Amino acid sequence: MTLEQVYAAIGGDYKGVMERLPSADFVRRFALKFLQDDSFPNLKKALEERDAPTAFRAAHTLKGVCQNLGFDALYVPSSALTEALRGGSLDGADELFPPVEKEYQRVVEALKALE
Repeated sequence: MTLEQVYAAIGGDYKGVMERLPSADFVRRFALKFLQDDSFPNLKKALEERDAPTAFRAAHTLKGVCQNLGFDALYVPSSALTEALRGGSLDGADELFPPVEKEYQRVVEALKALE
């Protein structure tokens, strides 16, 4: 699977990320580093532990990484979850987390096919 095919499979903005970052090799390297990023596991654990401040930080980090890498289909639900958690409350998190988890898994599967 090519990098462009990965972006197509995950609903990403390949063209946009290529305009922001210097080369396809650079994008590939950082996209693959996403597999080691701990923001999603931290988010999941914080939500399980009902720790709103930690969940907010993890969701905010995940959102930022997705925005920088052009992972748009994961950025959208992670952004919605970040905003819901921003006030320090977990209200709505149980409904907003499943789409984040679904898109996260899709990104991980596609990136593993790229490795």
